[in-house]
Amino acid sequence: MLKHKVHDAAFNMTLLTIILFFAGFALLVYGANWLVDGAASIARRYHISYLVIGMTIVALGTSAPELVVNLVASFKGAADVALGNVLGSNISNIFLILGVSALIFPLTVAKNTLWKEIPFAFLGAAVVGVLANDVFLNGISRSMIYRSDGMILMLFFFLFMVYAFGVAREKGAAVRETIRERPLWLSLVMTLAGMLALVAGGRWIVQGAVDIASILGMSEAVISLTIVALGTSLPELAACMAAALKRNAGIVIGNVLGSNIFNVFFVLGTSAVIKPLPFNKALNFDIFAGLAAVMLLWVLLMVSGRKTLRRWHGALFLLLYVTYITILVVRG
Repeated sequence: MLKHKVHDAAFNMTLLTIILFFAGFALLVYGANWLVDGAASIARRYHISYLVIGMTIVALGTSAPELVVNLVASFKGAADVALGNVLGSNISNIFLILGVSALIFPLTVAKNTLWKEIPFAFLGAAVVGVLANDVFLNGISRSMIYRSDGMILMLFFFLFMVYAFGVAREKGAAVRETIRERPLWLSLVMTLAGMLALVAGGRWIVQGAVDIASILGMSEAVISLTIVALGTSLPELAACMAAALKRNAGIVIGNVLGSNIFNVFFVLGTSAVIKPLPFNKALNFDIFAGLAAVMLLWVLLMVSGRKTLRRWHGALFLLLYVTYITILVVRG
């Protein structure tokens, strides 16, 4: 009798996990639309460029799942989850999200993006590589991302925010007339509701994916770099797909680059300040993969006419993402 009750309880928990898993996707879809529409309305009202809105409001909202996962991981001392989540999410943002978005609609970037935002994202990946490799660079027996390193990352985040709002003041008129301007209170409610829906949906999907993966016997490192990273990147994917369908390249590019910068400087910086993170040298592969992803994005935009990420570029990014995930799974 007791055995049957335990079996029924386990079945009910599994069923609830699956229900929440799929409900999370619905929240992501609706939340992404609310967030993009609300943010775009605010941009139009205050004559702020879409790129800046993408790098700040949208990027912060869609990076919330990474922040939640990393805060929990830091308090629990799960360094591989915290680091793997950020590194894997940033790779997913470029190869998966920009790949899908470029397939929907070719993405044209501004000159500032090519020479300032993309290099800043590259700098973030490089700084993590330097701070994490004490063994190779300083001869220390164990590599750590210390609280002082976290403060350095937070300083870079502050500098980025100063730059982003400086751009907002300089380029205040780059908005489209096709965007509907709603009352300010409704725009704020939509933006906040979108953020909350994205956070809830992302958490349900990640928790469901982790539970399912645990049943299948996957390692923590693979889970954090693949399923957790992909799950926490789903808000960016949903928001960027919604923006791409509306042919708003500024929010797509700004969201991806802003999210990557937020993930490294704010999310990882906050995690390290809470508790120093031991660094697994196997994650150097993922640091190099992230650096290569940003560099490839920059090169493709440089050689492409009109600074545009074209559909075949998107297909290439998706192929590289599948290759990256395959390598992780095979490596175990």
